[in-house]
Amino acid sequence: MRLRILCLFLFVAVCLRADLACPPIFGDHMVLQRDLPVAVWGTAEPAATVTVRFAAQEKVTTADADGRWLVRLDALPASAEPRELSISALNRDSRIENRKFRDVLVGEVWFCSGQSNMEKQLGPRRGQQPTDHYQEELTRADCPPLRLFQGLHALKPKEGDVTLVWRPCSAESLTTMEFSAAAYYFGRELVRELGVPVGLIHSSFGGTRIEAWMPPAAFAFNPALRGLESATYDSWVKGVQATELYAVRVTPYVPFTLRGWLWYQGEANVMNAEHLEYAAKMRALIASWRAAWGRPDAPFYFAQLAPFTYSRIKVWPKQLTGDSLPALWEAQVAALDVPHTGLIPTTDLVANVKDIHPTNKRDVGLRFARLALAETYGKAVAAQATRFQTMRRPVFSKKLELAFTSAAGLRSRDGQPLTHFQIAGPDRKFHPADAVIKNGKVIVSSPSVAKPVAVRFAWDETANPNLVNAAGLPALPFRTDDWPLVLEVPKEAK
Repeated sequence: MRLRILCLFLFVAVCLRADLACPPIFGDHMVLQRDLPVAVWGTAEPAATVTVRFAAQEKVTTADADGRWLVRLDALPASAEPRELSISALNRDSRIENRKFRDVLVGEVWFCSGQSNMEKQLGPRRGQQPTDHYQEELTRADCPPLRLFQGLHALKPKEGDVTLVWRPCSAESLTTMEFSAAAYYFGRELVRELGVPVGLIHSSFGGTRIEAWMPPAAFAFNPALRGLESATYDSWVKGVQATELYAVRVTPYVPFTLRGWLWYQGEANVMNAEHLEYAAKMRALIASWRAAWGRPDAPFYFAQLAPFTYSRIKVWPKQLTGDSLPALWEAQVAALDVPHTGLIPTTDLVANVKDIHPTNKRDVGLRFARLALAETYGKAVAAQATRFQTMRRPVFSKKLELAFTSAAGLRSRDGQPLTHFQIAGPDRKFHPADAVIKNGKVIVSSPSVAKPVAVRFAWDETANPNLVNAAGLPALPFRTDDWPLVLEVPKEAK
């Protein structure tokens, strides 16, 4: 009897024992963020003494009653020297556990997320055209200072997936991990320009709405969003509703110390015929992610949605009008009122407007890199797209004068007359407009409009305007009016 009791006691003790562990984001070949306190956390037996050692630093803490622990290493300078991060736990029974992570570098860390255009890998993808020139790029893809961490590709792990591990960048790792092409080009350029290691965490999921990437608390940032966290949405990806991807694709990486975020998403919300409500969701997502990481001023850069014939697709729950994509573009620009954000233009990067997955991901990544180099790292790089600022109508004139930000070197990309300008009078009927550049401004007019009051530019879901600045970046689409838009075809008109 006493033996049975002793055996039962030992069985219960083993079951209750918590082994020392860290989340999968900690592993061999990882990159730690430079110049900021670095969070290291995990679980151990409750009340265990946990010691973390790295780069001549030693931090000690005690696991709480639930076995959770966290320390922060002092800010570290960048280093390409492979070093070891070691963690030990001294348990109450004097048992010692150890974990070691090897080949750890220190540099810049970015979190890359969104839907299928961020997810699209360097090379072929089932059901899509392969990214441009991927075979040539793979021959020069070996870049040991660039480290890649690939999140899950689907809702659940699949056999053969190479995910939840860090790997040095190579043709083999890019291919087997199916790593984001846009993120790869971004990271490769940062390594080249900054001369420090770069770590990229890629966690995206095609066909998903922004609501899925928001935590419950995000919906309280704006009264207009309250209650939306419990709504049921028409979703291109079945089983993915509000807050669900945040729980499984974002929280596992909090609070892993990083520099900022890249975001390429919105297609699924266009399909829902959204306008400025998407800007409210963007602001809430940015604020909530920054709050989760404790980085209120961290950079958040996002990509303009690419031109695509949304209005010609009949299989979606809503039949869209030609204004649906420009309305989402307007919402993306509106979200730039959040400090330390930036938007890269993409209207000139699409070879086929009937392909929702443009194959030129190189320039997407390079534009993200230019934005980060200029705005985050203080490099003298022209990275901002031209953006509408003000409109003025001179007295007794039939012309409108438009002023822009980031307008240095404003020109026509192809030397032809400026395209995609429209002008309207009080009747709200838009006509094609003549547009010329004068003293850094654009003068717009039309013989069909005697008293112009409004201008629209690139207000077309397939627009590829030729107005660019000295950096060669196309001007962002805009409208000067606030007239109501019809984004969904009325049911009786279908």
